[in-house]
Amino acid sequence: MTTSELTSAAIAALIRQAILDGEFVPNQRLVEADLCELYSASRANVRGALVDLANEGLVERLQNRGARVRAVSLAEAIEISEVRMVLEGLCAYKAAERVTPEEEAELHEIGKAMKDAVASGDLLTYSTSNKLLHARVGEISRQTTANQIIQRVRAQIVRHQYRLAMHPGRPAVSLPEHLEIIEAICAHDPDAAEAAVRRHMRSVIETLQSTARRVEGDGA
Repeated sequence: MTTSELTSAAIAALIRQAILDGEFVPNQRLVEADLCELYSASRANVRGALVDLANEGLVERLQNRGARVRAVSLAEAIEISEVRMVLEGLCAYKAAERVTPEEEAELHEIGKAMKDAVASGDLLTYSTSNKLLHARVGEISRQTTANQIIQRVRAQIVRHQYRLAMHPGRPAVSLPEHLEIIEAICAHDPDAAEAAVRRHMRSVIETLQSTARRVEGDGA
């Protein structure tokens, strides 16, 4: 390996981000040769990255057929959201304890962008700001372990999150929930921040459950 070649961990991080950004979609094949060319990496390091991502549940390796992005069912997406509710509640609690004035201003700016997006019907900007808010709360919390787990499980359900963001009327429901999280963190009220996140995630879970029931009904 040359000194400039990406490590397997670095390649895994790039693939993970590509899944989060929707560049690699569920069931898409991840061809080692293509990834080697894309990342200018060795076959061994690409293979190591895919093994790591398989251990995280983002990728599944198929015997004699390579690897592909793992598709997550609605039922599993609901379970993952329940895990997120606990961990993101913890991060919000810590963020309320540790947020700085500069970070408070940034959170308020994100909240304003979300309000403007809802007012103009710009769902893409709202979805982007939504992801940014959750990411920044995790970073502000300085709770590294919880934040790493959240990032891994969020990547598994990115497709469901996109559909959720596009759900009719969903932004109007989730906007006040997000603003409540921002206000509680900026008020340095850990209990209120954790409770606000839990209410928001319960709303997410209820919407996913409603989607699951609708899918079952359509298939009946």
